[in-house]
Amino acid sequence: MIKLDRPVIVEGKYDIIKLSGIIDSLIIKTDGFGIFKDREKQAFLRRLAREKGIIVLTDSDSAGFLIRNFINSTVPQDKITHVYIPDVYGKEKRKAEHSKEGKLGVEGISEQLLLEAFEKAGVLATESEKTERRLITNIDLYECGLSGGENSSEKRKLLLKSLSLPERLSTSSLVKILNTFVTYEEFIETLKETGLCE
Repeated sequence: MIKLDRPVIVEGKYDIIKLSGIIDSLIIKTDGFGIFKDREKQAFLRRLAREKGIIVLTDSDSAGFLIRNFINSTVPQDKITHVYIPDVYGKEKRKAEHSKEGKLGVEGISEQLLLEAFEKAGVLATESEKTERRLITNIDLYECGLSGGENSSEKRKLLLKSLSLPERLSTSSLVKILNTFVTYEEFIETLKETGLCE
């Protein structure tokens, strides 16, 4: 497992699944062309870029470049790193037919080619290390009523709003995103300030 120092932006959920097996980093999907109209996600990406810097990894077809160029136009240039996968022709296993251009996307590229792409982009990667910092966990969310309980969804929305994060975040991605933006202590303090936890 390779630990990256910045979040990675990809097109879809299958890209997330592929990358989750080889990198330790927050991975955010654009929902393909959905990013063009999703103002909340655009603002979220700008915030991520401003505070952490971002890595953009899209498919090597024309759709991937449209998405990449759109993100590139909304984020400061010094806060974005582009990782490019090579043109590899073929068909993803889950699809019945080849893509329009016949190229494999991020989900279809081998792990080795993906790691080489990150290396060529100069993205510093190190072996995952245990951190001394107390991380926010799913248990913390449960204990504070943010998951698995009555009104959990509303409580999560209130927390996300108070942290200026998108309210549509799933519970599964919430922990990683919280750990990207706030410390455990800041998380608890925010919960107290919003009356979500004693």
